[in-house]
Amino acid sequence: MKKEKIIFWVSTTIIFLFEGVMPALTSQTKLAKEGISHLGYPEYFGNALVVFKILGALALIIPKTPAKVKEWAYAGFAFDFLFACISHWCVEGFSFQAVFPLIILAILMVSYVYYHKITSNKLNG
Repeated sequence: MKKEKIIFWVSTTIIFLFEGVMPALTSQTKLAKEGISHLGYPEYFGNALVVFKILGALALIIPKTPAKVKEWAYAGFAFDFLFACISHWCVEGFSFQAVFPLIILAILMVSYVYYHKITSNKLNG
């Protein structure tokens, strides 16, 4: 059980840092705004995305968040990473920028699997 909790918390903390803390600190920089416009999205889309990323990251990291809310956060991040990959691939072709969201998606999947392992252990034990 301890190993499962460690894997869950490490993977969830990585998601929290990448999708909660970093966007909160960098979303209004010139580089971030250029990145959104480079992909063809309006600036307000980036602002809305950051708000939802922060809310989703908080939902994942706060232990007492209701299970349904966590499920929605996991789903939202999965869509975010898939569409980030597609956006970069369509604009820039195959590049690290297109693959990186899939790497983060894999980390999200680890968090999701271990979240369910931990919660099922609590219910069964």
